[in-house]
Amino acid sequence: MQKLLLASILGLIMFPGVAAADRDDDFRGFRDFGQFRDHLLKEHSKRLFGVDEALAASSRESITAAVANADPTRLVTLARGLDARVVSAAPNLAPNVDMIALWPDDRNPTHLIFCNEQGVSNPGVQRVRLADGAVETILTGTTSCDPTHRTPWGTIIVGEEVTDGNIIEIINPLQTTNVLFNRVTGTSSGGIGAANVVTRPAVGRLAFEGIGLYPNGVMYYGDENRPLNGTAGGAYFKFIPTVPWLGGSPITSLAQSPLASGKVFGLRLGKRAGNTDFGQASNTGLGTWIEIPNAGNPATRLRTEAANNKLTGYYRPEDIDVDQKALSKGNVRFCGVNTGNESENRNWGEVVCFSDGTLDQALANAAVPEAQLFVVGNPEQAMMDNVAYQPGRGNWIFHEDGDGPEVGRNNDLWSCLEDGRDDDRLSDGCVRIGTLNDLNAEWTGGIFDATGERFFVSVQHNVTGHGVILEITGWQRRDHGDDDD
Repeated sequence: MQKLLLASILGLIMFPGVAAADRDDDFRGFRDFGQFRDHLLKEHSKRLFGVDEALAASSRESITAAVANADPTRLVTLARGLDARVVSAAPNLAPNVDMIALWPDDRNPTHLIFCNEQGVSNPGVQRVRLADGAVETILTGTTSCDPTHRTPWGTIIVGEEVTDGNIIEIINPLQTTNVLFNRVTGTSSGGIGAANVVTRPAVGRLAFEGIGLYPNGVMYYGDENRPLNGTAGGAYFKFIPTVPWLGGSPITSLAQSPLASGKVFGLRLGKRAGNTDFGQASNTGLGTWIEIPNAGNPATRLRTEAANNKLTGYYRPEDIDVDQKALSKGNVRFCGVNTGNESENRNWGEVVCFSDGTLDQALANAAVPEAQLFVVGNPEQAMMDNVAYQPGRGNWIFHEDGDGPEVGRNNDLWSCLEDGRDDDRLSDGCVRIGTLNDLNAEWTGGIFDATGERFFVSVQHNVTGHGVILEITGWQRRDHGDDDD
């Protein structure tokens, strides 16, 4: 639909009559069609992206701590029409706030629960009350805590972004405070509610970041790893629970979680000649899920198993989000960011979207998985890290984690259209909707509420030395007539 809209606009502007149609090089003063296309995306920002006017360029400013502490919203510049308010910038808010989950639901959240990407002596998991920004620590003892998700069965899962990272599940997170986690033994003690915290060895151990969790307990996740001396980069994995979640009321015991036991599979692309067409150069297309029989053994490292099983590798798989429109139709599609390396390699990263049949097929491992490029990085949209699906509008918000001082520009927020009814499988176009004013900071953890009109996001390791979480509002509602169906 979006590309049809752009084509219609192009026809009206470029070819109002026969005389104008003869001017083959007339792109309204632009040197080429690509510039004209980008202009059209910005010119129609309100209809396509829900903002009055997209940003033309990244900020190159780096404000002082004094300015940021006086008004934390000065850390960001937003597209016209969007506004930011401070959820919390409390002194005890951890400095490396990463991914965020809404609690107790996405429609009327009262708290944000999130990871802090620091070491074992720092808070690992915290919560902030939306009413007043008050911060409390749930768990200490994790290292490089990164992904955070609320499960369909009413718990919180977090993961560690290190080679031997754990997945940790927390029940009753508002009644769990100052608990100490021992990441070597996987046990918890002290504080209030230590019994509310368990590890989930059944899913395996790797550098967790992107997690796509489905209502039946099927979980997709990547290993945040880069290639090394010919060994492939991070692989993608799939967990299938022994006892799926069938829905209903939230669980009352951690033993009821579908993450307690199951099987792990790794993605290997290449179907030709009896599934033997795998290896370097097979990074898109159809593939198979390869079972990792010993994945639940605490001594097993899925990164090693990826190399042993020649799983498909990517350059630093990072965040994942679920395509909620596909989910509403009972299908599995999720998009993951492979962040690349900007200043040294000019590898600007990419977004790959994966499909795995219906929910039932995914649970039975009966579908043929497929991976296809969705967004190709470039010098302006580089090293995308976190991703948030926008309910209602159906766009995708990508957070940059670029090299900042090395490239001389700040990290940006990008809004990208879903693919329309055209020949390719790529996004129909992206615009810049936010930019930071701190060259050493990055956007992380962005998540929408159920309306798609409230966006909570962290400005990680910013100049103040403490965390800053913002709520961004102002998106225009999407008219039903704009839907692709």
